[in-house]
Amino acid sequence: MAAVQKLQKCAVSPAGKHTASVIFLHGSGDTGRGLRAWVRDVTEPDLSFNHIRIIYPTAPARPYTPMRGALSTVWFDRHKISRDCPEDRESIDDMCNSLGLIIQGEVNAGIPKHRIVIGGFSMGGAMALHLACRYHPDVAGVFALSSFLNKDSAAYQAVEERLGADLPLPELLQCHGTKDDLVLHQWGEDTTELLKKAGMATTFHSFPGLHHQLSTPEMELLRGWILKKIPPLTSS
Repeated sequence: MAAVQKLQKCAVSPAGKHTASVIFLHGSGDTGRGLRAWVRDVTEPDLSFNHIRIIYPTAPARPYTPMRGALSTVWFDRHKISRDCPEDRESIDDMCNSLGLIIQGEVNAGIPKHRIVIGGFSMGGAMALHLACRYHPDVAGVFALSSFLNKDSAAYQAVEERLGADLPLPELLQCHGTKDDLVLHQWGEDTTELLKKAGMATTFHSFPGLHHQLSTPEMELLRGWILKKIPPLTSS
């Protein structure tokens, strides 16, 4: 297993007291700053909150097999962009450990795990599902936008094991465009159905005509869901 890496990140600070956090993971080839700029471009008003810190980490550059081994900022390697191949478990687990440092940093800053939401776009959503289902199931929730898991994903087994042990699981919000020609809408639906079958509470939203991209209605829905999972703390 590779050494745990300290990841670069950018963050949007809350306007008021920091009492909750969102970790938002970019898609393959992007950066935290790139995703932050994209979110700002499509979201009206900007995705920011009075009490929530939003963290946009950047994946380290690694050889990426679908690009014939060229370096790319990806969370893990994969044999190809398909549901029908084995996961590269080693690279996934290595990155779960590195992202765990960011989660621990928020805990050290006084934010309990049940006040943290993890999510991402495309590959970032798959990474978030591994983090939430396998390593940090005590977070407030997980979201996956235009994302999928492989058919034999370790995340499904982890959910089944926690259900069998009567342990809590985070709720999943999944969103997907019907015109996505990179990560097929059906792959997203299948992922939700398999996680639900394994025992996870899931909600799947289709966005008609949306390609492999973010949209304003999707981000509005996400904003409302985040506020439901980690609402402002009421003063006593």
